Amino acid sequence: MLSDPAALLRAYDDQLRTDAETPGALSVDRLGPLRLAVFPGGRGFISYRDLEGADAATIRGWVGEALAHFVAKPDVVDVEWKTRGHDVAPGLHESLVDHGFVPGDPESVMMGAAAGLAVDVPLPEGVTLRRLTEEADVRAMSAMADEAFGDPVSTRRADDLLFRLSREDGMELWVAEADGVMVSSGRLEPVAGTDVAGVWGGATLPAWRGRGIYRALTAVRARSALRLGKTILHSDSTEYSRPILERSGLVKVTSTTPYEWTR
Repeated sequence: MLSDPAALLRAYDDQLRTDAETPGALSVDRLGPLRLAVFPGGRGFISYRDLEGADAATIRGWVGEALAHFVAKPDVVDVEWKTRGHDVAPGLHESLVDHGFVPGDPESVMMGAAAGLAVDVPLPEGVTLRRLTEEADVRAMSAMADEAFGDPVSTRRADDLLFRLSREDGMELWVAEADGVMVSSGRLEPVAGTDVAGVWGGATLPAWRGRGIYRALTAVRARSALRLGKTILHSDSTEYSRPILERSGLVKVTSTTPYEWTR
């Protein structure tokens, strides 16, 4: 099962959608099969197990109602509708675009055995790994990740992560530091009631890429996942991280594309 894409996709649909995607949400409302979540920092999020065979007209209606739900919440500044490449969703792309959602870059949904990534990875001289729990460290990590992604430094990501840590839901934050300066980061998100943990938020400063640091951060998170009894790892991966995970035995089970609406 741990290397069978079809079996892993079934596990993904059954275990990693809906509740598993919203552990840090402030609120979750329902609209048909949709879950409409609000996260700290004014971030809206829309996901679902599937669209229940709905036709294009029904889906267009849901898009409009879901957006109206968030527009009526003045604290929500942007909304992500998370699509998956294997879903049956007639007219969804057109409906989202017509309602002002902008598609982002597709990512690969990767899954596989955690043991394949829990290996010893040599680090460059002067680079060490550390798990974070203190607010100042979390804010520094978040600012570094913004820089790595080419985004303006914002407090929203840090606020969200600190809220998650306060709830003690099992999330772990890890960084790689070069002579005490953060150069790469990532988080581990064990999914309650499953054998799965998510590997998320991988960010490495451009000058430090290609040196095995991201692979080492993934390995330490895989070892932590195994200690927690999680045997399967899951990640939405960019084209930078996908080949690294593939070499460790993870397989692509589908794709995911975020559609973003901004107030």
